[in-house]
Amino acid sequence: MSTPISRRDFLVHTALAGAVIPAMASEVFSGKTKTAAEPLKINIFSKHLQFLNYTDMCAAAKEIGFDGIDLTVRPKGHVVPENVETDLPKAVDAMKKAGFTPSMFCTAVEDANNAVDKKLLETAAKLGFRYYRMNWYKYNDQKTIPQLLDEYRNKMAGLSKLNDKLGLIGCYQNHAGRMVGASMFEIWEILQKANPGNMGAQYDIRHATLEGGLSWQTGFNLIRPNIKTIVLKDFMWEKTNGKWAPKSVPLGEGMVDFKTYFKLLKDTKTEVPVCLHLEYPLGGADQGADKITVDEKVVFDAMKRDLQRAKELWQEA
Repeated sequence: MSTPISRRDFLVHTALAGAVIPAMASEVFSGKTKTAAEPLKINIFSKHLQFLNYTDMCAAAKEIGFDGIDLTVRPKGHVVPENVETDLPKAVDAMKKAGFTPSMFCTAVEDANNAVDKKLLETAAKLGFRYYRMNWYKYNDQKTIPQLLDEYRNKMAGLSKLNDKLGLIGCYQNHAGRMVGASMFEIWEILQKANPGNMGAQYDIRHATLEGGLSWQTGFNLIRPNIKTIVLKDFMWEKTNGKWAPKSVPLGEGMVDFKTYFKLLKDTKTEVPVCLHLEYPLGGADQGADKITVDEKVVFDAMKRDLQRAKELWQEA
């Protein structure tokens, strides 16, 4: 026999239900319930597959599970600038046959007034490419840093105008060391005269962490509106013969805080093409060798591992 419910208890339970149900409904209908993140689509940097021809490179990338290829179109790359009109169409044909759409390519482009640079970009644009990484500018002893930054600001503006005509988006990668762009503030400076719609940054979290230490998020926040592509890799500091130096390691095994980084990308809705780099020892594949000293399987297994780890870290963030 059921226990009678007093009028007071009935009113209390009814009030609680009335408070809970609208709250649940609000979450359901407003879409605030937590959902799984969209899978991360990742391209492979073709620098690490330069021991293969175009067809075999594309077949390997497809088999491993990549979504595209960031093709090296630069000196000692898969396509060298002097042969861009004959060889780039061959590379694109192989990519399309494997089911890839040409999108990202890596160059040594520096100046819109340079005939080789101009022809390279024109050819790539005709073949459907969209995003390119340019070369790094350098400092010298002949001019002050402000003078050189002003000079490079004008060159970036020139490339921006060419990009506008060709429908391309140029990217300047941040890179640890003494060249222009170790600091996000340098890249932000040289982008000031360029059209932000077609000239921006390729954000490298490995180099940002190496140079930025605990302040890398400040640089990220500064350059975020200009980020057009990103690259993934990892590192740690290692002491050898009494000297500290950065050492590249497999993704997720180093000092890069991928969970914080990926959460930042999600929170800021930074949705741009992504490319995976593998710069730890892989028999020369890590350095873009056309002949490697390890079995191909060693390289392919490393790519599979880093690709899977990147996707796991993305989902966890």
